[in-house]
Amino acid sequence: MSVPDYMQCAEDHQTLLVVVQAVGIVSEENFFRIYKRICSVSQLSVRDSQRALFIRYRHHYPPENNEWGDFQTHRKVVGLITITDCFSPKDWPQTFEKFHVQKEIYGSTLYDSRLFVFGLQGDVAEQPRPDVAFYPNYDDCDSVEKRIEDFIESLFIVLESKRLDRATDKSGDKIPLLCVPFEKKDFVGLDTDSRHYKKRCQGRMRKHVGDLCLQAGMLQDALVHYHMSVELLRSVNDFLWLGAALEGLCSASVIYHYPGGTGGKTGARRLPGNSLPSEAANRHRPGALTTNGINPDTSTEIGRAKNCLSPEDIIDKYKEAISYYSKYKNAGVIELEACVKAVRVLAIQKRGMEASEFLQNAVYINLRQLSEEEKIQRYSILSELYELIGFHRKSAFFKRVAAMQCVAPSIAEPGWRACYKLLLETLPGYSLSLDPKDFNKGTHDDLGLGWRLLYFHLACAFEQPLSSPSSALPTEPTFYFVSSSEKKDVTQSLENYTAKCPGTMEPITLPDGLTLPPVPFTKLPIVRCVKLLSLPTSLRPQKVKSLLGQSMSTKSPFIYSPIIAHNRGEERNKKIDFQWVQGDVCEVQLMVYNPMPFELRVENMGLLTSGVEFESLPAALSLPAESGLYPVTLVGVPQTTGMITVNGYHTTVFGVFSDCLLDNLPGLKTSGSTVEVIPALPRLQISTSLPRSAHSLQPSAGDEIATNVSVQLFNGETQQLAITLENIGLEPLEQLEVTSKLLTTKEKLYGDFLSWKLEETLAQFPLQPGKVATFTINIKAKLDFSCQENLLQDLSDDGISVSGFPLSSPFRQVVRPRVESRPTNPSEGSKTGDLGHVKVSPSVEVQAARVGSPGFCWSTFQLAFGVPF
Repeated sequence: MSVPDYMQCAEDHQTLLVVVQAVGIVSEENFFRIYKRICSVSQLSVRDSQRALFIRYRHHYPPENNEWGDFQTHRKVVGLITITDCFSPKDWPQTFEKFHVQKEIYGSTLYDSRLFVFGLQGDVAEQPRPDVAFYPNYDDCDSVEKRIEDFIESLFIVLESKRLDRATDKSGDKIPLLCVPFEKKDFVGLDTDSRHYKKRCQGRMRKHVGDLCLQAGMLQDALVHYHMSVELLRSVNDFLWLGAALEGLCSASVIYHYPGGTGGKTGARRLPGNSLPSEAANRHRPGALTTNGINPDTSTEIGRAKNCLSPEDIIDKYKEAISYYSKYKNAGVIELEACVKAVRVLAIQKRGMEASEFLQNAVYINLRQLSEEEKIQRYSILSELYELIGFHRKSAFFKRVAAMQCVAPSIAEPGWRACYKLLLETLPGYSLSLDPKDFNKGTHDDLGLGWRLLYFHLACAFEQPLSSPSSALPTEPTFYFVSSSEKKDVTQSLENYTAKCPGTMEPITLPDGLTLPPVPFTKLPIVRCVKLLSLPTSLRPQKVKSLLGQSMSTKSPFIYSPIIAHNRGEERNKKIDFQWVQGDVCEVQLMVYNPMPFELRVENMGLLTSGVEFESLPAALSLPAESGLYPVTLVGVPQTTGMITVNGYHTTVFGVFSDCLLDNLPGLKTSGSTVEVIPALPRLQISTSLPRSAHSLQPSAGDEIATNVSVQLFNGETQQLAITLENIGLEPLEQLEVTSKLLTTKEKLYGDFLSWKLEETLAQFPLQPGKVATFTINIKAKLDFSCQENLLQDLSDDGISVSGFPLSSPFRQVVRPRVESRPTNPSEGSKTGDLGHVKVSPSVEVQAARVGSPGFCWSTFQLAFGVPF
């Protein structure tokens, strides 16, 4: 026997094995429709008895395993059910012949067989046949279950006759020696009359009868026969069959202690007769329950309790049986299956450490050269068993081995999808998650170095199945745990895979329903700060004041609260106090750094926004190795108006496209991510006919754009200043307002220096994009020096330099100007002793707006004039 059944459990020893196979050409869908209905009849209470028969169905069973039926009767195929399609009476003889050929494969052990024929009607179908059932089609076959029940009853009749025949003590008759296939050559030439040989025959037959009693539902008799067999076989050192007798004793005891089964099948086994679940729960009290397969009798219940092993003894006997199996190379499958059965029992007993010892032994059992499919099955079952006993990391390890076996180099067509599915199932075992938030909680940073390396190798395995962001899902966090050379190898491999199949953020749904989630690279590069930038001063919108008579901002009551809510999500989403403008380039600054020991190329990096239509202008970065904080500015253009929220950014790293959300980034500093986008505003460029001043006469406010020009006038002189207005934007300029103000506080000293008329200029409005308009400002120097005895002191206090004759003297005198009153700009100064001059600082403010804009205009343009007299 070379093919192990990893799904075996202790209660399978009381089942009858029935093989269900297709004869001829039958569609897989139709076959499994009938197969499922057949499997539904897996338990049957025997008429006029409290016994119950349990059936184990298989649609494939190796014939060589059937040769071990005398060693353990539950391995013997006792029933055969065949399913076939036959639509013409001419095909019936050939179909029936195929049925007989199929019976011959298991003919030495079969008790009974059945043939289900679908599609044949007429005289042939109407002829009564005990072993053939005809049905017109796969939908009109209501009596399938009833036929199976009759078939099981026929199996019971044969089983009972064989049990009685073998159990009857016929004095004088020679008891045949039961053998396993590899033993037959060893007993050739032995003395069959020796006492040792006879004991061997008796012990093996007793064990065989115990198997038949267990299958027939006679648990008490089975326990008795097993005990007698153990004593006989131990006396002659027949270790292989002694192990089988001990395993049979363990199986019968498990069935007694755990009537619900140990195989983890859905639904507990139904107890025969009047045996209720409540009674099963009290089975630890001898004599409290009815028997299973024997008439209710207190004495038999006491006998069962006496012969039945305790839960602790069951495991000890399993260990002893496995030690006997290990002596025989050809019994590797029996040993492996016994380990699996013991593990299932220990799982129910919550004895995980002892169960792991059995599994460790099963790992090292050498079988024949297994195929790749058999290796995958073996590792998968080991993983499930480790999961069953609570060893989650060990389970994940064997599942990963099974996944790697799916894509072994020796496989012509690697099963990448099966590999990926198994790898995803390993994540819970290693306490890993696909959610980027879990990476950012620091749970993985607490792993020891050994687990970090294991985590890294698991991540490397993810790169091979599918080239997508999902394929790299655990790779990113592992970069902090491994050497520089390993980092380079992984990134090179990832680039090679994504070159063939670019990674996207779209989830991949496989045909079997498995969805592969996308996982972004949130730490390549690492972002520590996100800041939304206001527009440049020349493009920054300001609240309209003079055009509408008052500010558009409304005051709200201030309510003080000592409670401060430290909610990072709310802080990120709060509205920023400046505005962006539709159609203008907006900027967001990120502080990033590259943690890798090599240069990191970030391609196609842009913003992720919501709320308004936004055109992101991607950027490409090349960050030096371990660069530290590095400022990066991402730009975009809002296409519509409203509230816009910056949700994150997208990158392409190593060929993997990632959408990184701000909420998933740890340690991120931001003062807000929501800003208002107002409608597009016109752009105005102003130029003057006067030369620009070399220095600023008056510092401009933060929201003003100031230009300083210089002019020199005598008192009473007038000069014109031409101001050119050019619309360099895309919106028409529809309104214009010009105001002036003096920068000194003593306006009584001066007359009206500036005057203008806007009628001709406003006639050119609305000023279309690309058009130019001009208006003229008259600058007149006019000072009144009469009756001002303290004028010089006042002017000096105001920062005005005066030189010339004293106003109180009737004679011309030359008065040297004070040193501190010298002009700072030599080009604006006058000769000492020349006519007097005065510097003042009037200014002109120009506001422009488009009609219909919601209370915003471009920044105030300020022109400051230095006017020397």
